[in-house]
Amino acid sequence: MHIDELLQAIPPGWLCALVGLVIGIESLGIPLPGEIVLVSAALLAAKGVVSPVWVGVCASAGAIVGDSIGYAIGRKGGRPLFERLGRRFPKHFGPRHIGKAEHYFDRFGVWAVFVGRFIALLRILAGPLAGALRMPYWRFLVANVLGGIVWAGGTTAVIFYLGVVAEKWLKGFSWVGLVAAVLCGIATTWFVKRRAASALDEGDLEGVERGPIDV
Repeated sequence: MHIDELLQAIPPGWLCALVGLVIGIESLGIPLPGEIVLVSAALLAAKGVVSPVWVGVCASAGAIVGDSIGYAIGRKGGRPLFERLGRRFPKHFGPRHIGKAEHYFDRFGVWAVFVGRFIALLRILAGPLAGALRMPYWRFLVANVLGGIVWAGGTTAVIFYLGVVAEKWLKGFSWVGLVAAVLCGIATTWFVKRRAASALDEGDLEGVERGPIDV
């Protein structure tokens, strides 16, 4: 059973709660397919199965709360926490992954939390790592809230409207509309992720604060 079929079998209210829960757990630092669940739920919203507003709200809430809990865990556990996780789960928390994430934080500070929402590696590590690196919580919270809303709400809106357009096209153009909608979705997702990764790797974010995180 595909994930969209599984989600379609869940009542709308529980579906929205599930979306928030999965994204929240992912934001804690536990690898889960949060983005896939969000996209699937947004497509179901385009079919009228669930409200797109509630999908976006629950997804945003899950992202914000999950990251905040992850921050608290990282602040309490510190770097030893990542060392233990690296030994037990090297595929997700190995030295290379942690080192790359720390590089982003050292270079871009609070922007890494915001932009990290669009990058799988940082989406999982942003909260715990920000806490372990002692980023001031108020700064983390601002970036966390803005990033969660833009990522979750924006993804829901884009996928929802693409799904609505695809439904209209399919009535008149059959598989041609489906192919076009899929290609548009892939292109949009690729462009957003490409820009986010480029911003972090090349340092082309204007006004990014450099230097120590707690300055």
